[in-house]
Amino acid sequence: MLIIDSKDCENIDKALKKYKKKFEKARILLQLRSRQSFTKPSVKRRNEVLKAVYKQQLATGKFDA
Repeated sequence: MLIIDSKDCENIDKALKKYKKKFEKARILLQLRSRQSFTKPSVKRRNEVLKAVYKQQLATGKFDA
C-alpha cells in the first residue's frame, strides 16, 4: 500500500504527482502484469538467456538495431 504524506495547504496536483512517482518506483504495475499468467521457470530462463544474447550482440556491434 502506498502512503503519501501531504500537508493541508499542498495542492492536490502535487500530491497526485508524488503518488505517481511512488507508484512507478514500487513497480506495482509490472508485478500485476507478471501475475496475470503463470510462466514456467524454463520459459523464464530461456527468455533471460535470449535477452542476454541480444544485449551482447548489440554491445559487440554484430546485430544492427
